[in-house]
Amino acid sequence: MLLGIADDPQDTAGRSLDQLEQVAAAWPMAAGVQSVAVAAAIIATRGAWITLALALLLAGGTAATMLVVRRPVFGWPPYARARFLAATSAAIAATLLPLIWSTASAPAHPVQLGSIVMLAGALGLSGLAVHSVRAAILSFGAGLVVAMAVLVYAPLVIVEASVLLGALGLATLRLAHHDRAATIALARKADEGRHAVKMIAEFEGQGTGWFWEADRHGRVTYLSAKVAEQIAAADAPPVGRLLTDIFRMDSAAPGTERTLAFHLSSRTSFSDYSICAATDREGARWWSISGRPVVDELGRFQGFIGSGADLTEKRKSEAEITRLALFDGLTGLANRQRMRLSLDKTLAQAAGQHRPTSLFLMDLDRFKAVNDTLGHQAGDSLLKTVAQRLERVVGAAGLVGRLGGDEFQVLLPGTDGREGLATLARALIDALSQPYLIGGTQVSIGCSIGIAIAPHDGEDAETLIRNADLALYAAKGDGRGLHRFYAEEMLAGARHRQQLEDDLRAALGAGDFHLCYQPVVGTADARIVGYEALVRWEHPVRGLVSPSEFVPVAEECGMIEALGEWVMRTACEEAVRWPGGVRVAVNLSPVQFANPQLPGIVASALAHSGLAPHRLELEITEGVFLNDTIATDQMFRALKGLGVRLALDDFGTGYSSLGYLRTAPFDKIKIDQSFVRGIAQPGNRNAAIIRAIVTLADTLGMETTAEGVEVQDEIDLVRELGCSHIQGYVYGRPTRAEQIVGRLSRGDVHAEPIGFRVSRAPRTRMLRSARIVANGRQGDVRIRDISSTGAMIDGTKLDAGSVGIDLLIELVEDRMIAAQVRWAQDGRAGLRFAESIDVASIAAPPVPSRIARRAG
Repeated sequence: MLLGIADDPQDTAGRSLDQLEQVAAAWPMAAGVQSVAVAAAIIATRGAWITLALALLLAGGTAATMLVVRRPVFGWPPYARARFLAATSAAIAATLLPLIWSTASAPAHPVQLGSIVMLAGALGLSGLAVHSVRAAILSFGAGLVVAMAVLVYAPLVIVEASVLLGALGLATLRLAHHDRAATIALARKADEGRHAVKMIAEFEGQGTGWFWEADRHGRVTYLSAKVAEQIAAADAPPVGRLLTDIFRMDSAAPGTERTLAFHLSSRTSFSDYSICAATDREGARWWSISGRPVVDELGRFQGFIGSGADLTEKRKSEAEITRLALFDGLTGLANRQRMRLSLDKTLAQAAGQHRPTSLFLMDLDRFKAVNDTLGHQAGDSLLKTVAQRLERVVGAAGLVGRLGGDEFQVLLPGTDGREGLATLARALIDALSQPYLIGGTQVSIGCSIGIAIAPHDGEDAETLIRNADLALYAAKGDGRGLHRFYAEEMLAGARHRQQLEDDLRAALGAGDFHLCYQPVVGTADARIVGYEALVRWEHPVRGLVSPSEFVPVAEECGMIEALGEWVMRTACEEAVRWPGGVRVAVNLSPVQFANPQLPGIVASALAHSGLAPHRLELEITEGVFLNDTIATDQMFRALKGLGVRLALDDFGTGYSSLGYLRTAPFDKIKIDQSFVRGIAQPGNRNAAIIRAIVTLADTLGMETTAEGVEVQDEIDLVRELGCSHIQGYVYGRPTRAEQIVGRLSRGDVHAEPIGFRVSRAPRTRMLRSARIVANGRQGDVRIRDISSTGAMIDGTKLDAGSVGIDLLIELVEDRMIAAQVRWAQDGRAGLRFAESIDVASIAAPPVPSRIARRAG
């Protein structure tokens, strides 16, 4: 294997073939010199037969050598060809030396001397030609030694020739060792190269990476095929063009202060620059590119070499992540995070330029009913349509976002005109109030909007959002479907509610509540048949707090169940001391009714007090039927199973429907006071409504109670209409349990009417905010009811000393009406208008009862 005449498994790089090819490249010159030398020898020896014979042998050896090194013989492997070459080399050497010997024996002549020189040159050139094949050069030397031993039979010459042959053998073996080491190293490098080429090809073909190379002028000399094809599809082939003409950088990416042209001209490295094709203006495909300068062993700059990776999918993923992080997945609007970022950025810019910014907070009305009745999929479809309508109305004036659920937000930079904002708010409310067709069902919802304007209502995002939320709360409180601008009084009101909530929690734990009872009187004989329990709170600082003020707070903060349970237990314990069959009525909120533990709570209150179940009447509002489910029917059956009575409170308001009267086991219907008041007035149609309700109740075997009767001339009319019971101030204000026990113990069960004998102007019940101006000071109040001649307000600081003062009240936005205080007590006041007004033109639609409204 060292000499190349045996199969070498390490010769994977084909070094043996390379050696044979070296002999093939040099042998024609050796053969030509041999031919000239042999011709000269024949002339010098005058055609001696020995010369001719040796010439023929030499010609045969030379031809055989040419044959074996030029092309494979009979499919021989390289080591077999090397063996044959070794044999022919020995024969040629053994032939050339005798030719020199025979020519030297010829007569002296210039031709003879020239032929000897030529033959010596042919001998040296032949040895030089075969020296790359170590076995051949060794055989060549052996042929010379054998020929010399035959021609000169002298021991000393033979010994000297043998020494030379031994030296040649050692040198050849050392060279062979070197060749084998080089062969092994070359084979290893070849394997590594093939492996590297294979891996690079796989990486370029299947992965996202690619490679490039440029000359010292910045012209591309190599570019991975897949990138080159993508470039060539829309532009000229990239190889041979300037790198800066092929690619352009992403100027928006960080760290791009230095361009590709800068690095190429300054011969400095660069890394992970984002690029796309120079002709790709839309940025459909992106790559990253890195590169470094290349210098040779002498330090001379040769160009650039580098790599890259496909960033297209990564950038798409990042864009999708950004979209998900900043946009609502359902509607495609900006989400809470993007709205907050946009608001912060807008306020920061506005602070330096003194530009206003307006913020709308929006809440959908009656959306929960759609979700509960049609399902969440229908709710999602509705939200998508709402988003489309919002964007259509707002347009390019602002940014629309969804905060979550049914809450939306609109950011309006550079806008603070109240008239324009009010117009936009009304347009949004009108657009969202139009019917929707969801899954073949027509749906109607509404919208309430709170508006805050920076910098007047807040210079930072937190303050502006809080104040817009307070304005939204006021819009909902005024009846929904409205918009309200933020006012400082709203913040004071919010703090007041928070303080009221804290006080309410403390009062519930300290037992600061008590019950008062309003009589329920039979119309047939004016006898007291029962009392309705009404909760009262005597605040240590504020005094008596109206239920209309603290009950909504209890519902909002989750204390209504605890408060309601206390009312029920206390009412049962106090009513059990009443003589006879006098009943007690207790109100249930929809939250209490939805509690599966309610039957157990009622049963426990009855058991602990000893009150007979038929003496307890539970008053339930129509709000419980908003989510009319199997659980509602089960709750009715469970309560009736206890033996208690059930009354439908505030009938005719809220979500009135006759369908539930077919199955709900009510014992009584309580007609809301909005239908009772003013029935004695000429032209009032409430009497016809009451008669219809009474007829319906009689048909279903139910009693009827007319609520809110305050004027004596209404008693006879209510009796004539067929109502079985009356409840109202006409028979007295609510009193404590001790007074009731004393009265009933004396047998005083006959109720005497009190108060006005003649009806006043018809009043419309409502709940809305208004602004009053008195003695140069202004404030916000709530209107509870209104007629053409006056109104009752609460939430005011007017007291008994304020009776007779003149003031202005804003019943309609930007319209002040003169009025005078007629009475003031416990935070409430009665106003008489200076001139009669048209109630229908300013009154909002009747507001549902408190509990029903809260449920909605």
